[in-house]
Amino acid sequence: MTRIGRSDLDILPLSLGGNVFGWTADRDTSFAVLDSFHAGGGNFIDTADAYSAWVPGNSGGESETLIGEWLASRKPENVVVATKVSQHPEFRGLGAKNIRAAAEASLKRLGIDTIDLYYAHFDDAETPLEETVAGFADLVSDGLVRYVAVSNYTAARIGEWISLAEASGADLPVAVQPHYNLVHRTDVESEIVPVAERYGMSLVPYYALASGFLTGKYRSSDATGTSPRAEGAAKLATPAGLALIDALKEVGDAHGASIATTALAWLRAQPSVAAPIASASKVEQVADLLASASLELTADEIAHLSAVSEPAQG
Repeated sequence: MTRIGRSDLDILPLSLGGNVFGWTADRDTSFAVLDSFHAGGGNFIDTADAYSAWVPGNSGGESETLIGEWLASRKPENVVVATKVSQHPEFRGLGAKNIRAAAEASLKRLGIDTIDLYYAHFDDAETPLEETVAGFADLVSDGLVRYVAVSNYTAARIGEWISLAEASGADLPVAVQPHYNLVHRTDVESEIVPVAERYGMSLVPYYALASGFLTGKYRSSDATGTSPRAEGAAKLATPAGLALIDALKEVGDAHGASIATTALAWLRAQPSVAAPIASASKVEQVADLLASASLELTADEIAHLSAVSEPAQG
């Protein structure tokens, strides 16, 4: 187990992504995935109020609703739920009134009294940051949220948020959620990690498996007629990308671990990373995700994968 930043949130160092619930995973599959994850020791679930508004027929909140139904049905202990605000069609932006209305709607869908970790999903340039920081602080003081976090923020804006929070006595963010994986490292490591280390924040990276590319499933750049997700992953199947997959397989084989497990273990071992986020649309995918929480790569293996990944940066 590990802790998120300066919080008292104890988690297995792997977060189950809820973006697929109500999208590529229906209710029964979502429940089966959540059951398998929790049975394997997982206790950290990541979602957002906007998931999955992009699906025809959906309006947003579907993921939270399914997670809420699962929580009500199973009544699991010590589960940490993270969700986000700013992108739901009915609650766009980070104005203080909107933040509160969105949080109340998320709490209702999730069927819980308090959100453990509440992210500002995307920066809102149209709202003064002072208002956003104060809005989140009020949610904490009123008991709707335990801890504050930011997602997709630049290092400069994170620094501004923290300065405003310190000046007003508001709770500082305990986590930042960036796009970070073996094929997308440079900006995170040079800009976000130093800020996180300075202020005691944890990284909870999304796209930890690069839309599936780092599972080894996509070895061809030809994904004609497949899903947008597959097309995005296939674009990474360059010679440099495939050399990285080969290196992951070699390292993984030495531990009896899959390519996906090894890629997640590398990410978990990076400075300030508390828990990579990975999703599963099939229950049989969960075991490889969970295995990453206990796979300890050697320093040489981590350095080797880092070196091989350098030419594959996209």
